[in-house]
Amino acid sequence: MKKIIFLAITLVFLFSVSIAFAEDKPTVGVLRFSNKTGAAWWRGNTGQELQDMLISELVSTKAFQVLERREIDKVISEQKISESGLVDDATRVKIGNLKAAKYLIAGTVSSFEEHTSGSGAGFGFMGFTIGGKKNEAYIAVDLKVVSTETGAIVDARTIEASSESSGLSLRGGFGLFSGDLSNQEKTPTGKAIRACIIEIAEYLQCSLVKGKDDSCMKEYNEKEAARKERTKKSIKLQ
Repeated sequence: MKKIIFLAITLVFLFSVSIAFAEDKPTVGVLRFSNKTGAAWWRGNTGQELQDMLISELVSTKAFQVLERREIDKVISEQKISESGLVDDATRVKIGNLKAAKYLIAGTVSSFEEHTSGSGAGFGFMGFTIGGKKNEAYIAVDLKVVSTETGAIVDARTIEASSESSGLSLRGGFGLFSGDLSNQEKTPTGKAIRACIIEIAEYLQCSLVKGKDDSCMKEYNEKEAARKERTKKSIKLQ
């Protein structure tokens, strides 16, 4: 009997700890990505695909409670209806009062570059193509973290990633992409996109969970300073 009581108390304790731990995790929702570039790989559903990719990465960190995309879409839709003036003021839903999420994450692809150099020559062996063209891809995403309580932007950062290949390709999929982006899966563009999404998830974990005074933020501040310096050098004043 004592063993049963002890086991019950232990289970209750562990359950309480797990709830407390979950409540300590920031609750976030991820919005559809937008695009300000002329990237050829961007299609009608690409914003949603990037949204889903970031959701998966944030969940995999186990540092966040992530609101499911369909729930975010429903809430945003309800807010738009409320703000349209078609509903009674007493029942209007105010923007910035999303109780299920503390933060909304918004990403905009602000820069994309792709370069190809060399000839198309090369040789194949056992599914690999070796030699030939060298392809490079660069992507930058402007990230914003919005408080659902105030509607204020509490954090903003430009996240960059790049990738290159020298004619080395693999057959078969890795299960990293779906939809239109699946065509970019094994290309430098696809690798740069994936690297950027991972970098965003890691930055958010640093910023929202570990705190801005953590050593990881020093690394991101150094990256930001380097990015701004490169941007200044690329600007030619008349």
